[in-house]
Amino acid sequence: MEEINGKIRRQLEKCAHSLEPVVIVGANGVTEQVVKMVSTSLDAHELIKIKFNEFKDEKRELSEKICEETGAALIRIIGNIAIVFKQNKDPKKRKYNIEK
Repeated sequence: MEEINGKIRRQLEKCAHSLEPVVIVGANGVTEQVVKMVSTSLDAHELIKIKFNEFKDEKRELSEKICEETGAALIRIIGNIAIVFKQNKDPKKRKYNIEK
């Protein structure tokens, strides 16, 4: 994933404001199933929220690990929720037209 600059980050943060978390990290932590769920959700939505019910102290490291494994970009962590973005490869299926 390309590096996302501050202007685009702010645009995506505004878009994510009304979104509900679609992936929840629980007692089992970041398992292979969680990574698959994140990947599937990113393919469908591009911009998602991941909520940390457990492992709150390690949320930054775990979020970066998830992003690395899925090819996504970590937009921001607010409280115990991470905002993650991965632009769809197909321009016709893109929901967020970010300016480069």
